Amino acid sequence: MTPILHMMMTAAENLPTQVTLAGLQESAYVRFSVLALSSIFFLVDPFAALPTFLAVTAGADPQRRRRMAWKASVTAWLVLSLFALVGHLLFKLFGITLPAFEIAGGIILLLIGLDMLEAKRSPTQETGGDTEAAAAKEDAGIVPLGIPMLAGPGSITSVMVLVGQTQGHWGMIAVILAAIFTTAVICYLVLGNSDRVARTLGDTGIRILVRVMGLLLVALAVQYFVNGLVDLGVIAKYAR
Repeated sequence: MTPILHMMMTAAENLPTQVTLAGLQESAYVRFSVLALSSIFFLVDPFAALPTFLAVTAGADPQRRRRMAWKASVTAWLVLSLFALVGHLLFKLFGITLPAFEIAGGIILLLIGLDMLEAKRSPTQETGGDTEAAAAKEDAGIVPLGIPMLAGPGSITSVMVLVGQTQGHWGMIAVILAAIFTTAVICYLVLGNSDRVARTLGDTGIRILVRVMGLLLVALAVQYFVNGLVDLGVIAKYAR
């Protein structure tokens, strides 16, 4: 073996190994990104808002429907981003501990998830008469479509819990902001093309999708509740 070939083989052996799928799964950023995006998206849930959006925009031309979808999505993005940025300040201002908020958030998410399992909107996201009141408004993009149908108590609570778990780590907060932005973009795409999405999925497809999201949300709610009890020391820390 020539000296040059020997040096090349030695250098290749000393190169850092490529990132494997298992390594990505162990990455704190990857795991937190999946948690943030799934929890925020399941709670905003533009698919569950489709029937209400179609009722509110009945008779509207495609351009006006897209404009209302844009306003609703931007409103949800701004509201949730605001709570992501000032969430840690609210914890300090009111003296709320993360375990207390995790338990409270778990209860709220559980109630929303149970309603989603029945393929219906939770009263925390949409109360009786909201659809009729919105249909009577000239522009319902901000209220009630943006708030509280998209950015409601459940999604705000989830963002606050996620912020509390970051412990002021700005890299993790940036992950939350990216998850909020991604969710807002999906909301615009779904609601802005509501006619085509509704025709493609159909009533049955939308109900199945909402129920699946509800099941995952119930599991997430229980996880929040367990995390709160662990942080309080009520139960022993479980093995991951």
